[in-house]
Amino acid sequence: MTRSALVGNVTAMLEDAGFVVSDRCAVRPKSFDIAARRGEDILLVKILSNIDAFDARTGAEMRRLGEYLGATPLVVGLRTRDQELEPEVVYFRHGVPVFSPDTAMDLFVEGVPPLIYAAPGGLYVNIDSEVLVDMREERGWSLGQLATELGVSRRTVSKYENGMDASVEVAAQLEELFDAPLTSPVDLFDDESVREADDPPDAPEPDPSDQSVVAVLTRVGYEVHPTDRAPFETVSDDGEAEQVLTGHSSFTKTAEKRARIMSSVGRVTGTRAVYVVDDAPREAVDGTALIEREEMDSLEERDDLRDLITDRTGENPA
Repeated sequence: MTRSALVGNVTAMLEDAGFVVSDRCAVRPKSFDIAARRGEDILLVKILSNIDAFDARTGAEMRRLGEYLGATPLVVGLRTRDQELEPEVVYFRHGVPVFSPDTAMDLFVEGVPPLIYAAPGGLYVNIDSEVLVDMREERGWSLGQLATELGVSRRTVSKYENGMDASVEVAAQLEELFDAPLTSPVDLFDDESVREADDPPDAPEPDPSDQSVVAVLTRVGYEVHPTDRAPFETVSDDGEAEQVLTGHSSFTKTAEKRARIMSSVGRVTGTRAVYVVDDAPREAVDGTALIEREEMDSLEERDDLRDLITDRTGENPA
């Protein structure tokens, strides 16, 4: 299957599952291919035939964008160089969850989340520690007795009961011993489940050509987050739940394409979009306001930018 066909299939699957899906981010460099939203859940999705192509720099950018936009970054892929991705298993690359289209179908269409995740050393599951304690005590077993049944140490059983995950093999043994389900699904929308314990990597420094726009946005009261591999140069936050995607360049066919993608991503993520140009041929590209550099430089208040966006696009803030 070609990558283009895979992107089309994943997009159709998400739409069937009730997601609103953005246009494909068909500009380079890019960290994600599509954004999708269903209710309060926002996804930033990278779609690859071979997930070995997903590098650390892209992973870092997706994690940062996830923080900025309140979104879950994830990768849907078919295989590594050596093997197909197993169904019902979540893998992790550079702090981002990765799984197959079949697993995505189960999760988003059927509502069945995966139970198994891959980590160094094998495949693991989340054990419901409270249920495990209750089942052991109902059976009248000590920690040592359960450890003997499992062929592990008493200390290991104690760790399971205190929240440590277990290998698939041990989980199967536990469920056979107690004749009851003891595993809980991997929650991909839970920050602690899908992201590494440390904070996302530091944002890159703004490109020198972006600094004047960043300076204006900062001056009027936005916290500005430069991006590395996105169809926009910055994500700016006003601290009051409004965010603005910005880009800038001469107005070329590529710039128009970027502005259309920004508008599409903005509709999905609930953000507004601005493209700064030297000479604006019209007021907007879809929902992205076109603002001339002189206008941008003259802004004094945050409301000035909001008013400009509304005037150019006819859209009020989400």
